[in-house]
Amino acid sequence: MIFVLKLVEYRYWARDFGMEVYVGVVAVLFTALGIWVGWKLLQDKQPGSAPAVQPDVTRNETALRELGISPRELEVLELMAQGCSNQEIADRLFISLPTVKSHSSSLFGKLDVSRRTQAVHKAKEAGIIT
Repeated sequence: MIFVLKLVEYRYWARDFGMEVYVGVVAVLFTALGIWVGWKLLQDKQPGSAPAVQPDVTRNETALRELGISPRELEVLELMAQGCSNQEIADRLFISLPTVKSHSSSLFGKLDVSRRTQAVHKAKEAGIIT
């Protein structure tokens, strides 16, 4: 970038512009570059782009419907089964910690259990998760 500016300075505008103009051009170019790089980096990390639960061939869909477990509650339940903490679940699903706790409480009521380990065990027995 400096090379290009020096080339332009020597060929065309060597005595017409002051140092402030060159500094301003460099600042504008680097600002535009920073905005573009930030946009590209954040493009893949949109809040709504959390991976959805993929249909599992061995999943008992009848039990899911009977219990009334929502797709989001199923995602929370699967992450519980993987051993994730509430904060890790919130981070992975891009939701708040109180929302994870709300989904957990709802799952406990639907599965008629009082602890996470019981919920995972009962869901595995029912064929809801693998």
